Amino acid sequence: QDYKKFWENFGKFLKLGCIEDTGNHKRITPLLRFFSSKSEENLISLDDYVENMSENQKAIYYLATDSLKSAKSAPFLEKLIQKGIEVVLYLVEPIDEVAIQNLQTFKEKKFVDISKEDLELGDEDEVKERETKQEYNLLCDWIKQQLGDKVAKVQISKRLSSSPCVLVSGKFGWSANMERRVHTLTLGDTSSLEFMRGRRILEINPEHPIVKDLNAACKNAPENSDAKRAVELLYDTALISSGFTPESPAELGNKIYEMMSLAIGGRWGRLEEEEDSTAGDAESVVVEPSEVRTESDPWSE
Repeated sequence: QDYKKFWENFGKFLKLGCIEDTGNHKRITPLLRFFSSKSEENLISLDDYVENMSENQKAIYYLATDSLKSAKSAPFLEKLIQKGIEVVLYLVEPIDEVAIQNLQTFKEKKFVDISKEDLELGDEDEVKERETKQEYNLLCDWIKQQLGDKVAKVQISKRLSSSPCVLVSGKFGWSANMERRVHTLTLGDTSSLEFMRGRRILEINPEHPIVKDLNAACKNAPENSDAKRAVELLYDTALISSGFTPESPAELGNKIYEMMSLAIGGRWGRLEEEEDSTAGDAESVVVEPSEVRTESDPWSE
């Protein structure tokens, strides 16, 4: 309890020491505290995390977001949670990500950002991966063709279990969290962000029904306009769920409305059409002037 108070008052200064005082990294790192996927209410130390790691786990996984709520619902976590792997660092303060990047390792375990490409969980089935890649290779190429320079490439994901896709950063690119920080520091100047945006990678989940439908579309109807719109909406949705900011929220809204119209259009009938039909069947009633005269009407004579 005493250390909790100490951390609340001086935790940010310890993190700053990870950035500025490289000579004391080994002394500072054990003092750090973070939330994790298995400890969302109480802060834990890196020593506790490493002690609870399985024998096959080779890295310390982290995710930088703008809030604890965003971290807990991020698609990057899906496969790790399914496998029971703890993501120790929910980095929710602006200084966190830079501090961890400066540390690089702890007790010979590398810090790995789960929002970046080439995530290795250590138990991949190489034969199955090769077969899946071959089956969906055409779809990946087709999606890349539709998206153009918005992504560097499209590939099969190893980190998804329930979401259809996720947008990850390149190995040497900025995370979504870092992009937000840089955008704030540059006071809205987006020119320095364009290159990093072009290095994003779209990962697709081959087990998801939407991806399976698109796989059929790219083989049987590659020029279908609805399929192409679905790809664009899939990318825009992945952009948001992965923590990135859409370049044109209004345009995204219009795409969603358009797809909703296609999905809903006329399914339950339309009330105004029923009302128009009822009104058309009703007889028109004409009221004669004489019918509205009263006894006190001065014009009745």
